[in-house]
Amino acid sequence: MRVPLSAVLNFRSLLVAVAVVGLAAGALSWIAGRPDWAGWIWAAGTVPVLVALIGEIVVSLSRGQVGLDLVAALSMTAALAFGEPLAGNVVALMYAGGQLLEAYAERRAQREMTALLGRVARTAMRRTGETLEEVPIEELVVGDRILVRHGEVAAVDGVLASVDALVDQSALTGESVPVGKKAGDEILSGSTNVGDAFELDTSRPAAESTYANIVRLVEQARESKAPSVRIADRYAIWFLLLTLVIAGVAWWASGDRIRALAVLVVATPCPLILALPVAIISGMSRAAKFGVLIKSGGAIEALAKVRTAILDKTGTLTFGQATISDIRTIEGWNGDEMLRLAASLDQASNHVVAEALVADARRRGLQLSRPTKVSEQAGTGVSGIVDGRALIIGGSRFVRDRSRSGDPYALRQGVPEGAAVVAVSVDGAVVGIIVLADRIRPDAPAMLAAFREAGIERVVLASGDRQDVVATIARQLGIAEAHGELDPAAKVAVVGKERERATVMMVGDGVNDAPALASADVGVAMGARGSAASSESADIVLLVDRLDNLTMAVRVAHRTRRIAMQSVLVGLGLSVAAMVIAAFGYLPPVAGALTQEAIDIAVILNALRALR
Repeated sequence: MRVPLSAVLNFRSLLVAVAVVGLAAGALSWIAGRPDWAGWIWAAGTVPVLVALIGEIVVSLSRGQVGLDLVAALSMTAALAFGEPLAGNVVALMYAGGQLLEAYAERRAQREMTALLGRVARTAMRRTGETLEEVPIEELVVGDRILVRHGEVAAVDGVLASVDALVDQSALTGESVPVGKKAGDEILSGSTNVGDAFELDTSRPAAESTYANIVRLVEQARESKAPSVRIADRYAIWFLLLTLVIAGVAWWASGDRIRALAVLVVATPCPLILALPVAIISGMSRAAKFGVLIKSGGAIEALAKVRTAILDKTGTLTFGQATISDIRTIEGWNGDEMLRLAASLDQASNHVVAEALVADARRRGLQLSRPTKVSEQAGTGVSGIVDGRALIIGGSRFVRDRSRSGDPYALRQGVPEGAAVVAVSVDGAVVGIIVLADRIRPDAPAMLAAFREAGIERVVLASGDRQDVVATIARQLGIAEAHGELDPAAKVAVVGKERERATVMMVGDGVNDAPALASADVGVAMGARGSAASSESADIVLLVDRLDNLTMAVRVAHRTRRIAMQSVLVGLGLSVAAMVIAAFGYLPPVAGALTQEAIDIAVILNALRALR
């Protein structure tokens, strides 16, 4: 279990205080003419920091991790052993101060993610008849109507029941400009009411709402182990060996062990210890501001290396919901009336197309009637009575074979490839067709262009939908390779094949995408409202279904990695230069510790640039 950051700050503040008190008290003793007391006091200010550091090293070694904290421990130990307690105390202060600075920088970098957790609504004003009662959000059920007052946060996902509303969605999307909503629009939990009070019809229980999912994901990310810094792992052992070689050669060549001590001091601590975690956490925080939750440091590093993107179609490039794109009727029939009758009958069906017809009819303000004598042939069509008229709706062949006159196929000329067609027959005569399509997201072309600008060279479309539908979407978006009719195992196979060529990012939103998300180098789940399985399997979760946020995350990943590498390489270069100067005797231990602290502060400040 990860130690809370507040506890880390308190402990490191205590170590800094011990080192400061030791340094100050020792200096006063020196001034008072008691250098023997001063030496003991400086040693006393060093030992607690050294003991804490050794404890951290033991824990790291037990996990199989070798870090540059060893150099800090060696320098403090050598200072005490060589009779240089002042140098040891200065190193202890510099090291403890650097660790405290890192903790403060980490807290600053985590601010965006932590802010999410402070916005959780606990109660809601539920309307019961003509009265309002404040209830815990756990008691809300689908269909409850709640009042969201000015300044309050929507506790659940719902549909706006008032005429209009003005909400601040910045916690979800990163947009600072309030968004206007109209009656019937969806309002996501976590949105703040910045206008007049409005009423909301609950569409999901609190535990399943968008913001509850976001909070769970953020808490998981915070409770997981600290970001793995693989770049540091690759360089740490080599830098440790280089430090020991330079220190050893300096001692051997000069016969002065203080030069070896100075080399160790200058190498303590190292930019690798401080700069990388700060840069990576800053990048994760910056991405969170755009509504993108990156779960680990390894994920942000991998995202910067992605060269191939595999995209699911439904819910990713398209909205994942069929909507009416065209209504065609025979002469004498009105399109809205035909849709009203068809949607009235489809209220008795739970088929996805039926739900789309009902939802679209309600959006148009059509008054639906109660159907009777309903008979459904699963996946093919429905028949029944609406307002005293016999209706048959469904696939073209199903409706044609059950009608006395008319042919739906005669109305299908020019229907786009891959669109779904619902035929409608009234009192035995075919009266029209309704064309439905899963619309391409308007931001999809811009996302693909931004991907290419960010260095993603290859885009592959992978979907469980029909091959003709997938091919049509790919052609419209200029995607060269498209795979349709894929089951979860087949998607995993596509990911595995692409990984042989380059680092792969998989983007999806459904349960069937979870195995592919887990098998990719970087798995991205679309929206916290997507399936729990996909969000759990993914390395990155888009908190809202906006593709431009993903492109921003890719840019953030590239910039974060670039800043991290700058901090490491510049910091290491300066440290090596200082070690060489110390090896030649031009930089005594105390001055070397101060020099290294200046280097550390510089690389931490540079790493914090990833927040901007």
